Amino acid sequence: MVSKSNSSGGVVTESWTDPSCPVARTLDLVGDRWSLLVVRDAMDGARSFTDFRQRTGIARNILTDRLRRLVERGVLDRRTAASGRRQVYVLTPAGRDLFTVIVALRQWGERHAFTAGEPHSVLLDEHGVPLPPLTPLDSAGTPADADTTRVRKVG
Repeated sequence: MVSKSNSSGGVVTESWTDPSCPVARTLDLVGDRWSLLVVRDAMDGARSFTDFRQRTGIARNILTDRLRRLVERGVLDRRTAASGRRQVYVLTPAGRDLFTVIVALRQWGERHAFTAGEPHSVLLDEHGVPLPPLTPLDSAGTPADADTTRVRKVG
């Protein structure tokens, strides 16, 4: 278990599914459906509770819980809006760092979750062009995949 301070000064204790695996730890932190959809929408400009609720259709109690957990885990930061009347949520550097994860999930979904010709949203770059497929590269710049890589476990 790991304990850390959250933004409100409390202590958050994490019980890791697999303490030495970065994939498992990431999923422990942000791996449920609603958390990733909140992060996706924050990347697309959602800031307020109402923004997230309207975009996702998530139940109020679940959204409240996910926003709280994402703030505690350092993915979102909660701030007072310029009007001073409500709270807004912005991505932290760690939250912004999930962009590649969201793009990878999107691209996987484009390939495997839609039938041929079925319409879906498209992520465009600043020139209005769809992003090219993400491709992990090895140290020589060659495409890498599950057959060409291995995990070195900690002892």
